[in-house]
Amino acid sequence: MSERGFEGLDFYRDSLKLLKAAYRLAGSLPDFERYNLADQLRRAAVSIGLNIAEGYGRYHFLDRLRFLYIARGSLNETLSCFVIAEQLEYCDAGQLEWTRQLVGSIEKNLNGYCRSIRQLQQGGDEFGARYISEEHESYIVPNQEMAE
Repeated sequence: MSERGFEGLDFYRDSLKLLKAAYRLAGSLPDFERYNLADQLRRAAVSIGLNIAEGYGRYHFLDRLRFLYIARGSLNETLSCFVIAEQLEYCDAGQLEWTRQLVGSIEKNLNGYCRSIRQLQQGGDEFGARYISEEHESYIVPNQEMAE
């Protein structure tokens, strides 16, 4: 049985492997890192999969790309957390090398997917080749002098 949607993307499934490794590392960090490195690592790793899924669910190609680019940024942030953990001797060089290889594979496949989306330009005919955004409200703030 083949999976449909974003769950069938190889790089999404690989991001879940990275997520598990990130949570394992975060759980092994000292207590004083709980709200620093551990929290940052978990948030970055979760962001990868969430942004892949959200990008997949968008119709316009530029909107899709925006979320995939955020996922790519979070991917590199996650790798940076592993580099920092290795420098602080919270993980070993073998763990870091495994992470680098997995991140490289995810990034390569994610870049290929982005290239495919740019070529297809889904939604470009209906909405043009600009990012979709809502109108921004203008707020007028009266100039009030402060009472002394």
